[in-house]
Amino acid sequence: MRLVVFSLPLLVVILNWLWPLPLPLGLKGLAAALVVVAALYHYWSRLSSGSVFAPEFPRPVVILFNWAFGAIAFLTLFQIALDLEALLVALVMWQPVHIPLAARMVAGGLAGVLSAIGVANALRVPPVKDVSVTIPGLSPAFDGYRLIQLTDMHISQLFPARWARAVVERTNAAGADLIVVTGDFIDGSVAMRRADVAPLAYLHAPDGVLAVPGNHEYFFDYTDWMRHLSELGLHMLLNRHTVITRAGARLVIAGVTDRSAPGHGQAGPDLAAALAGRPAGAPVVLLDHQPGDARAAARSGVSLQLSGHTHGGMILGLDRLVARGNNGFVSGRYDLGAMTLYVSNGTGLWPGFALRLGRPSEITRFHLRADKV
Repeated sequence: MRLVVFSLPLLVVILNWLWPLPLPLGLKGLAAALVVVAALYHYWSRLSSGSVFAPEFPRPVVILFNWAFGAIAFLTLFQIALDLEALLVALVMWQPVHIPLAARMVAGGLAGVLSAIGVANALRVPPVKDVSVTIPGLSPAFDGYRLIQLTDMHISQLFPARWARAVVERTNAAGADLIVVTGDFIDGSVAMRRADVAPLAYLHAPDGVLAVPGNHEYFFDYTDWMRHLSELGLHMLLNRHTVITRAGARLVIAGVTDRSAPGHGQAGPDLAAALAGRPAGAPVVLLDHQPGDARAAARSGVSLQLSGHTHGGMILGLDRLVARGNNGFVSGRYDLGAMTLYVSNGTGLWPGFALRLGRPSEITRFHLRADKV
């Protein structure tokens, strides 16, 4: 099945789009070879680092691979559309199947431009997005409390120290009372990423920096990463909670490990353990990298769940497919009874497919509001 999925775009782009172009045979062969090289991006990534998730190439090469990979994907869709249209016209008009050269050129150009825009959108340092959430039972002492969420930074060759430093500076300037990070900090081992994650040590807020792991931390020696992130000053909530106080009022911030943890020999998410011993009546904000278990959290009395993982679906239209794999949750705000779920589009993006169209990255600043009723 994987071979079919991989081969189809190559066949469409090379045989249906490239080969009919009026180009010299040698040039067509060279172009076909480049398409194959670009399509094998994840294979080259594995050769470079031992993992498909960490392309250890110079940043310009990673950017070029992402552009080419995206262009192939878009061109495959456009060429299939042209093929179907030409076949329909041929059947209706009872004439040979024909696709004008101009149509092929437009399809190729549009695929390249869309991919370039998508990569540029993915690489930017996100703006701060403001979201207000009313929390039932929140004390007036916490009314207006500001909480910033970072998630899915995927610090890597594509999102290196320079990018991480800019994210830290923008986050600190937003003036939050608390900063939380909901997983997928990195792509790569501690040895690969030590310098790139160093700016995270400068995140600061009056109530600290709290975090949970994402699934990608488990791909690269989870234990080492939990130790290193803690050394950088992040308080990791691994099926635990902490209590923030204001004028005698309390707010619980709980965190769970990732759903993928058992597959890597680590403790899976345990919401009951994370909430055990919490102050009675105190509202709970839950940090959970993946949004799929949100309904269970709502039944457990959580007031606000913050998640990431989906990257917002990355591309408008593709988000519907991503939602199907996450129990319907993919981007933005969802009201689940008395609980609010917010799924961030992510601060960065996995460097294996770094394109964004219609699903922008974000640094999310929440303003918590007390229920006035």
